[in-house]
Amino acid sequence: MKKRWGLWLGALLLVAAAGCSASANEGVSSPSAKTASSAQAGPSAQTAETHRIVATTVAVTQMMDALGIELVGVPTSAKTLPARYDGTTRVGNPMSPDLEIVKSLKPTEVLSVTTLQYDLEPKFESAGIEAEFVDLTSLASMQEAISTIGGKYGKEDEAKALVAKYDDKIAEVQAAVAGKEQPKVLILMGVPGSYLVATEHSYIGDLVKMAGGVNVVQGETVEYLASNSEYLHQSNPDVILRAAHGMPEEVVKMFDEEFKENDIWKHFNAVKNGRVYDLEEALFGTTGNLAADEALDALVGMLYP
Repeated sequence: MKKRWGLWLGALLLVAAAGCSASANEGVSSPSAKTASSAQAGPSAQTAETHRIVATTVAVTQMMDALGIELVGVPTSAKTLPARYDGTTRVGNPMSPDLEIVKSLKPTEVLSVTTLQYDLEPKFESAGIEAEFVDLTSLASMQEAISTIGGKYGKEDEAKALVAKYDDKIAEVQAAVAGKEQPKVLILMGVPGSYLVATEHSYIGDLVKMAGGVNVVQGETVEYLASNSEYLHQSNPDVILRAAHGMPEEVVKMFDEEFKENDIWKHFNAVKNGRVYDLEEALFGTTGNLAADEALDALVGMLYP
């Protein structure tokens, strides 16, 4: 089941990537993955300067910058990458990196994310490239990945400070929403031409749960499901969050047309009460990223106006 959803989702996201010069990360995780979050970083961990590291996604690149780690390759993206990597070789779209360029850099480590592993791992293996896949499917997994990477590359202090920053934000948010009525939330993940429903196992779903929201989709094990407006109407969410992936302006326009032309949406309480919010892509990526603290603040404002 997970692979079937993954194949469909991967196809949709590849379409989005083709039009946006790779501004995000998406795919399907594999339980057999060799992930950076589970890699053991022992006391003999070497400093990053002895490594030639290629980061193939924006989120991982930003994490490496925050930890003060140099890279020899970074993704090609419409998003602005950290100034530290100005002049660093671009290796292509996060969802389809140029493997010839990656190999030419003679990397000792290549980092992607687990949500792309199902599609990318066979390609890396066939090219003779050993890649690690960082788990960024939740804020907790991102914190774990930060700690592991920091330990591996001699940046333990930087990692501890970064993890503590998110611990402080989580505590602040939990205190702010304590005792408040938990709103029912529907999360729609859109790519040009289609959209899916995000469960609590998606990154945005994890943030909503952390902010006290209750996802209307329960009992699932995958990150995303096909949309069924009749079923969703029965769940009657208090809030609808619309996340745009790939080309935000085009996706928001698609959502607007869907909500206008499909009569069923006007019967949703969230629509009647004007509680439909378009999420800013810079804050709400499809994987964990360093804007998680800002995203939590934004969510609290949406869920508890």
